[in-house]
Amino acid sequence: MDPIDSSRADAYLARIGAARPAAPTADALRDLHLAHLRTVPFENLSVHLAEDVVLDADRLVAKLVDRRRGGFCYELNGAFGALLASLGFRVTLLQARAVGDDGRFGIPYDHLALRVRDADGTDWLADIGFGTHTHFPLAYEDRDDQHDPGGVFRIEEAADGDLLVLRDGEPQYLLDRRPRALRDFEAGAWYHRTSPASHFTKSLVCSLLTGDGRVTLSGHTLTTTVGTERTRTELPTDDAVLKAYDQHFGIALDRIPPEPNSAEG
Repeated sequence: MDPIDSSRADAYLARIGAARPAAPTADALRDLHLAHLRTVPFENLSVHLAEDVVLDADRLVAKLVDRRRGGFCYELNGAFGALLASLGFRVTLLQARAVGDDGRFGIPYDHLALRVRDADGTDWLADIGFGTHTHFPLAYEDRDDQHDPGGVFRIEEAADGDLLVLRDGEPQYLLDRRPRALRDFEAGAWYHRTSPASHFTKSLVCSLLTGDGRVTLSGHTLTTTVGTERTRTELPTDDAVLKAYDQHFGIALDRIPPEPNSAEG
């Protein structure tokens, strides 16, 4: 993947509160991965605000850094991949098909993940765009259980040379090992922005990993998780929702995104 220039990389690092690593090491990748998850939310607000999702590295970085927004997989992993490339990591974009609620795999290019090679030549599966997932990259060639704060993960060999990524024994997505370009994901991004069958058009979410759990805003419902305790709060007004976006996610909006199936949406 093509890198962004040094000044943009510095701005990106400032956005996620991370120092520029001295070298593209495994420890540096782990630190960057966690820092990203704790500062840039997983959100699909653009889908409901009728905003374009343009799969161009510079445009994606501008959204995350200059507009201080988040995004979904194509945006988050697309931008993160460009940052990592600028820091000396070798980054390969991979397409995956996520497992739906019905247990079936989604469309091709349903998901974008990153294969990242560090300075020692070790490959990692980095993914900061799958919502509730790993806190740290997974060892790409490891086929044993990998323990992470987000669960117990495993990468298994699958049919036709693909890989199956599991969390706590449950399949998460089927990963194609062949390298892809960012533009290859345009059809998948269009589908998830427009199709009534997409879970992104059917739901509204903004979610961020915190130091002790997670905070999620969906419509007027704010859910805060600390350890195993989950607290749901119904926000009474649109103004309260706007304040919650700002307070919890650093997102400044001039109007709330219409909820799916609402009169406006």
